[in-house]
Amino acid sequence: MLLRHQHSIDTLLRATLDRVTSGSGVSALDAYYGQMRYHLGWVDSQLNPTNSNPGKLLRPTLLLLAYEAAGAWGLTDGRETSDAGYLQRALPAAVSVELTHNFTLIHDDIEDGDTERRHRPTMWTLWGVPQAINTGDGMFGLARFALWGVLENGVEGDIAARLGAVLDRTVLEIAEGQYLDISFERRLDISVSMYIDMIGRKTAALMRCSAEMGAMIGTRDADTIERLATFGQAIGVAFQVRDDLLGVWASAAESGKTRAGDVYRRKKSLPILHALEHANPQDLRTLQDIYQQEAEIKAEQVEQVLAIFERTQTRAYCQSFLQQHCDAAYEALNAVPHVNSTVSTRALGDMRTMVQFIEAAAH
Repeated sequence: MLLRHQHSIDTLLRATLDRVTSGSGVSALDAYYGQMRYHLGWVDSQLNPTNSNPGKLLRPTLLLLAYEAAGAWGLTDGRETSDAGYLQRALPAAVSVELTHNFTLIHDDIEDGDTERRHRPTMWTLWGVPQAINTGDGMFGLARFALWGVLENGVEGDIAARLGAVLDRTVLEIAEGQYLDISFERRLDISVSMYIDMIGRKTAALMRCSAEMGAMIGTRDADTIERLATFGQAIGVAFQVRDDLLGVWASAAESGKTRAGDVYRRKKSLPILHALEHANPQDLRTLQDIYQQEAEIKAEQVEQVLAIFERTQTRAYCQSFLQQHCDAAYEALNAVPHVNSTVSTRALGDMRTMVQFIEAAAH
């Protein structure tokens, strides 16, 4: 399902970057745009072409699916489902949200001190923090530049302006979420409700934005736009909670990472916050001691934490919470006004498949 629009998204992503590169007229800037290409997985650290993991392209795919589900502005009427020409109306916005997502990742890597992303050195470790900050800023500018491509593909001016407003509002929410996340790092008094508010901004906001923008390009029907935006918010929260579950309970074979890796990293994810709220006094002291110690967490301490999670029924709580948001996503999809189109029907089916994939972690 994620592969269906990957080629179209990737082609316009590359064309967008090529367009600004050729327009700069300054060869000294080739390395600057080369850093963007490196982060996107197109070149290696020497800026030579390579085939690297481009990521899932989840957010632009969600935008295109919402566009299709909303009716694709009627451009699919009478078309074969294999004819993807109707996508041109929405593709610039899809590229815009992908570039927005990647600008936040560049800055996240700096703020979190992460040295690796997708099994490659992060940008700041290669070119330094000042250049990485600047390149991230440039990618945000490129995201906004890319968005106005909708005007060249038949999107009306008033809709384009509203798209820009939705994206700007979302970037502000993401920054709010990141502020909260950073401020939580050295605190143990973070409640579950505070955490859910944070991920609603940092993670879910861009998912909601993607679905909302896709719907706005596909229709003027307010109910359809609202339902698909609600779907994006619900699936965004569910997506993060799925990661939280897998970060503790997935096996190394399932995740490709260390078992209980989030515990080793003392990550303030939903499981630990729930346990801190529901642990008995002795277990609470144990959790506080382990998460506040200066030394690295040892394997036997991880087992202690997992045993406390068992006593607080934390896994069952997280699974139930995940299921609630998956149910909310299904409910939103079921409420989308019907469009008599095979493209719309297929898109809604794909969106349900997306929920099913996330929902599997609840069982």
